[in-house]
Amino acid sequence: MVALLDIKGLRVEFPSRRGHVVAIQDLTLELAPGEILGVVGESGAGKSTIGAAVSGLLEPPGEVTGGEVRLKGERIDNLDEHQRRAIRGRRIGMIFQDPLTSLDPLQTIERQLIDTIDHHLAVGEKEARARAVNLLDQVGIPDPNVRIAQYPHQFSGGMRQRVVIALALAAEPELVIADEPTTALDVSVQAQILELLKSLCREKQVGMILITHDMGVIADTADRVCVMYRGRVVETGVTTQIIGAPRHDYTKSLISAIPRPDRRSRRFPLVTYIEGEEERPEKIDLGSHWLGQSRDFGAGEDVMLKAEDLRMEFLTQRSMWRSKRKYLRAVDDVSFEIRSGEVFGLVGESGSGKSTIARLVTGIYRPSGGSVTFAGQDLTALKTRAEAAPWRRQMQMIFQDPFSSLNGRMRVRDIVAEPIHFHRLAGSREEAQKIVKDLLELVGLGAAAAVRFPHEFSGGQRQRISIARALATRPRFLICDEPTSALDVSIQAQILNLLKDLQEQLQLSVLFISHDLPVIRQMCDRVGVMRHGKLLEVAETETLFQRPSHEYSRHLLDLMPKLEGLRREEVMEGQSVA
Repeated sequence: MVALLDIKGLRVEFPSRRGHVVAIQDLTLELAPGEILGVVGESGAGKSTIGAAVSGLLEPPGEVTGGEVRLKGERIDNLDEHQRRAIRGRRIGMIFQDPLTSLDPLQTIERQLIDTIDHHLAVGEKEARARAVNLLDQVGIPDPNVRIAQYPHQFSGGMRQRVVIALALAAEPELVIADEPTTALDVSVQAQILELLKSLCREKQVGMILITHDMGVIADTADRVCVMYRGRVVETGVTTQIIGAPRHDYTKSLISAIPRPDRRSRRFPLVTYIEGEEERPEKIDLGSHWLGQSRDFGAGEDVMLKAEDLRMEFLTQRSMWRSKRKYLRAVDDVSFEIRSGEVFGLVGESGSGKSTIARLVTGIYRPSGGSVTFAGQDLTALKTRAEAAPWRRQMQMIFQDPFSSLNGRMRVRDIVAEPIHFHRLAGSREEAQKIVKDLLELVGLGAAAAVRFPHEFSGGQRQRISIARALATRPRFLICDEPTSALDVSIQAQILNLLKDLQEQLQLSVLFISHDLPVIRQMCDRVGVMRHGKLLEVAETETLFQRPSHEYSRHLLDLMPKLEGLRREEVMEGQSVA
């Protein structure tokens, strides 16, 4: 039988002034109809480049310099752009990693879905709209008839990802290339989306390349796994064999770095297989660092932050008549407190109000009701930016998407120095640049990174820039909004160990928002569970994971992906990650 996708000896290069960078070398893969092939590896391993090469979406100056790609026996790597457009969308569907850049901000979701369906399928406008609403319903968008008329910015990150999945499935493709399709999704929606993708492959014999850093997703979904390291395939096999009995040292090291869902560990284990490099440092020591020389970060308060009856409403339907206006209550009378030096976690499905709370706390949004008290000061009572500035300086935020939160036209030194200049924390520009250099060294980027631009860094490195910028004001309170959702397990371990070190040594209070339950278990002292804008339960972390009191909390924990058959203590010979 002819394979759905047949890749032989694929080589992809990116020419540069310093020579050719080989992103993919001698890649050979086959995919059968109805099969799901998982592709895993660290950031920069070449996973996404495979999808781009197959679909003809390699960014210039990248080019295929060797090998061939066949779709049902027909060679497609040598097609011109016009011929490729006929295949993309109709025969090959793409689910991209970043939903914000995949959707047109000037078009409604309805227009984008209907245009896609109309372009590829011979259906009328009415049928196309009905199909679009049905797709949104399938991917779990609530009230699809209402939400379809909205714009991408009116959706949460997880909901935008669901829209991107709906777009990829709109034309019933033969092959789906899913590049981190569940990155921004909580476990409940993730389970729903993965079941949808699996049933699509089973019932319609659609083949899928699933590119992800989440080994739990791979274990639940993929039939076979391909492990990549620096552009090469180091191991391929059925999923149970790769996860339960990996052969290559890199695969063993990668699996050992997965956060444990079953018990709490002191630190996140690092990927130790680094070809041709020294082992990464295990722990930082602030010592006499600029950050450590500041005041006692946790002095004076038992409770650092307190939210009381916090409420946030968004207008969803405008009208000159007040009675006809409609509102979405994103946060519904939420109350909690974060103690000094504590890491408080927030979990819940996308759209539950987690990120809205972060924006209310930092003053990005002004609440419709309730109050936020920080270090004894009611922030909602402050009327002007000048009044709020001294308090806002003491709280900083690390955003979910480091690329969109960094100014692409500014060098790293200016990005990190900006809050220092704004809050006048340095006596001179030279002193500010010295602080920037120290911060870049602290987060593991090195002083040489100062003169580069954000696009020159990987996702994990960009997140480190965001952390350096957040620390530049010497905050007492840090908000981490999905800080590692787009990172592979090895980079995630480095970032989270860094955050742990900073929190412990500086006694920072932290609001940690994540849909990754194993990460929440390792990072947080207490956890709040949210759903539909309400805070359902607050408990000590181990209590929540072992004896959740709310039915929804138990539901979330039951949906958490499990690596069946993995005996971690035996994955790395002589090494326990506990």
